[in-house]
Amino acid sequence: MASETTVATASYELRFDAGRICLDLLATAHPDERLGAVEPLRAWIAASGLVPAGTPLHHADTSWVAHFRELRDLTGRLTGQLVHSPPVADPRHLDQALIRLNELARPAAPAPRAVRAGDGTLVRELHGPPDCAALLGAVARDAVELLTDPVARACLRQCEGDSCSIVYLDTSRGRRRRWCSSEICGNRERVARHRRRVALARA
Repeated sequence: MASETTVATASYELRFDAGRICLDLLATAHPDERLGAVEPLRAWIAASGLVPAGTPLHHADTSWVAHFRELRDLTGRLTGQLVHSPPVADPRHLDQALIRLNELARPAAPAPRAVRAGDGTLVRELHGPPDCAALLGAVARDAVELLTDPVARACLRQCEGDSCSIVYLDTSRGRRRRWCSSEICGNRERVARHRRRVALARA
């Protein structure tokens, strides 16, 4: 099972338990909008591992939010056809989404370099401030790799939790993972089952 990581801030909660960075981006739309402003997007970029820890992102602005939300929408449409049977999207719209995804995947990823920290150990940093296109490209390429890998595609699941639309990569033994997170949707289901049993016993 993919590790279940949650990053909490004063006003939003970011999850990284979907198994792929492009799917973690999808999770920022559930249950409420997580990327409604620049600051949570900066937090998501930093926590996702797209950039080394401590990378300045002060130059990110509201245009970045729009671009990342566009990529999220494209990824959602393209992965959605793989977890719904029959597919719910118009094939023509999917082709348009695929063309745009491929465009976003073209820019090179931010270039890393090895530098010595104060204690002499080597650490990774970027050659310069990452631009939006480079970061989008890294996430878009992850989506392209997911969509074109038959093994990964076969592991795509949608959470079975009530009203949960999160899509994740099921790498558990036996492919028996049912929820996006055992601590969130899984726990809600266990609590609901317990309440039903108590209600039946009282009846």
